[in-house]
Amino acid sequence: MWDDAFPSFLIGLREGLEAGLIVSILVATLVRAGARSRLPQVWTGVLAAIALALSFGAVLTFTAASLSATAQEAFGGALSVIAVAFVTAMVFWMRRSAHSLSGEIKDKVTGALGMGAGVLVATSFLAVGREGLETALFLWTTAQAAGESAGPLTGAAIGLVLSAALCWGLYRRVLRINLTKFFTATGAVLIVIAAGVLGYGLRDLQEGGVLPGKASYAFDLSGSVDAGAWYSTLVQGVLNLTPAMTWLQVLGYGGYLAVVMTLFVRGVRDAAPRRVPAEVPTEVPTVVGTEPAESADATDATDASEAGLPAAQPPQPAQAHRRRPAWLVPVAVVTVPALIAGAAVVFGRPKPAAAETVAVSEKECGKGFSAPKPGRQTFQMHNTGDKTSEVYLVDPTTNAVYGEVEGLAPGTTRALVATVAGGTYAWRCVPSSGPAVTSKAVRVSGGGTSQAVVPVSEQDLSGPLQQYKSYVDKGLATLVGQTRTLAADIKGGHLGKARGDWLTAHRTYSSLGAAYGTFEDFDQKINGRADGLPNGVHDKDFAGFHRVEYGLWHGESAASLTAPAQQLATEVAGLRNAFPHQDFDPSDLPLRAHEILENTLQFELTGDTDEGSGTNLATADANLAGTRELLTVLRPLLTTRAPHLLPTVDADVARLQTLLDAARHGRTWTPVAQLDATVRAKVNGATGQLLEDLSPVPDLLEIRKSA
Repeated sequence: MWDDAFPSFLIGLREGLEAGLIVSILVATLVRAGARSRLPQVWTGVLAAIALALSFGAVLTFTAASLSATAQEAFGGALSVIAVAFVTAMVFWMRRSAHSLSGEIKDKVTGALGMGAGVLVATSFLAVGREGLETALFLWTTAQAAGESAGPLTGAAIGLVLSAALCWGLYRRVLRINLTKFFTATGAVLIVIAAGVLGYGLRDLQEGGVLPGKASYAFDLSGSVDAGAWYSTLVQGVLNLTPAMTWLQVLGYGGYLAVVMTLFVRGVRDAAPRRVPAEVPTEVPTVVGTEPAESADATDATDASEAGLPAAQPPQPAQAHRRRPAWLVPVAVVTVPALIAGAAVVFGRPKPAAAETVAVSEKECGKGFSAPKPGRQTFQMHNTGDKTSEVYLVDPTTNAVYGEVEGLAPGTTRALVATVAGGTYAWRCVPSSGPAVTSKAVRVSGGGTSQAVVPVSEQDLSGPLQQYKSYVDKGLATLVGQTRTLAADIKGGHLGKARGDWLTAHRTYSSLGAAYGTFEDFDQKINGRADGLPNGVHDKDFAGFHRVEYGLWHGESAASLTAPAQQLATEVAGLRNAFPHQDFDPSDLPLRAHEILENTLQFELTGDTDEGSGTNLATADANLAGTRELLTVLRPLLTTRAPHLLPTVDADVARLQTLLDAARHGRTWTPVAQLDATVRAKVNGATGQLLEDLSPVPDLLEIRKSA
């Protein structure tokens, strides 16, 4: 959490100190002028500024929450860029103004005292409000980058509390701080942090489709850098530098840092010769690096007239009966911004249109459907028939699918959410038995964009299926020879050689992952586990690769392993003969693209299937090879439906392959249990990321029944 907290801590400390100094100078000036009765007006303005900042933060939060995911990315990115602009301006302004802040504020208070209560309230409100708005905007952007972490708010709270304590110490003349040096040092750090926020904002704008280059990476160190390590989270939280960054992010980050830091450092050097020793005025915060507006002789004066300030005037009798309650103005200035923010949230948020109820059945498909407005829409799909049905929102000219509900039982209603843009739409109702029915099409006017999935037919998958079956057939032919060699080695008593042959054969079988569902009961006989068997590894039904593995690595004799090894070779030969006649469902291909590595994460990377060889990572490597082959045959279908998916998946595959290669040492592999904790976390993380990026494949290539 603290890596997310530091940037917000720094901005809270710096902005809080700026605002606190202004308030303390206002208060000290009024006390010196004998106008303590005007202090409530200062606090009223301060409260109004705080209320405005909180309200501004609420408007940002609730406005973003009402947007679509893509619009949220664009909205957050734009505000990040704006926040960087504000922070940059603040850094340069405070660098220039730190040495003369006290004099400027006292001049404004002097003028306000002569112009009435409203002007003094406005003076304190404007002086504090700018810092409040900047803080709210910067905290909102850092909180967006941190996700669900409480770090940004925690850091800001600590910074604000510390700044309040420092300001109190300065006011009481307990502390002496060189503000010029303080704001110079924190300014340099904030410029570095702002560069990271700019990079994060540019990435959001790319994700939101506002800027190009989403997939154009300048570097990708995900395979060699552990994103979960403390140093990675610290760098990412503080500097917003990630293991993978696009060219636009790198150029924005580097360009901003080079230009702004150069100007900042040059300004500091130019200002250094002009600094003069500071004098400390009475009753004003004692801060080194500030220039008083008055000489030391003048500050000794306590009389308002000697200080050049108007004397406090008693209230006129005619106004006495019209005096407002003391609490009225503070309550009003705090309540009004909150009410305005509430109105902006309630009335500014787009009103969701009343969801249409659309009938789903063979006879009434699409009944109740009328042309919706563009945007995100919710449709209540009600099955009025007597059969369980699937229903799709489609473009009838291309059969592209915009949304779907599966398994809608008779008499039930479920919501279907889809984004609608200009175009033609219809409903396709597909009952569990009987023909599919397509409703009358409606035309939607307007712009915008919506994502659709072009449906896949069995014919579309027939080519990839034949390619993959050929791959499996060749693999099984190789496996037959390998298991026979393994059985011969064991029968001849060559157990050392048999261990190497076992690993070779098991890797070949593990690379055929997409066909497991087709192998019927052969898979249990060839690669079954001891889990669930009454006697575990000693059960008479424990057979196949893992039975032989257990014996080879637990000191069993060649005589006791000869029968299990021969049985394994026999089952593999039986599978080789049966496979051409087995039913291979085309829909299994897209499902296996995700499920092979799901099993890898569940069984291999946990060491669950290790019966003594310590070769789980070798099996994971073979599973990855099978996944890569499967993606090769599916690539033409995926390229036309999700052109940005494959480059991401390819990068994930390469990252995981690099990690697995590092665990290979000739013919041996590092056992999962012996992996360094950091390396193991990297392997699990890379596999999980690949699984996440592969998860859309089954939906993209799902076979949908057409009319």
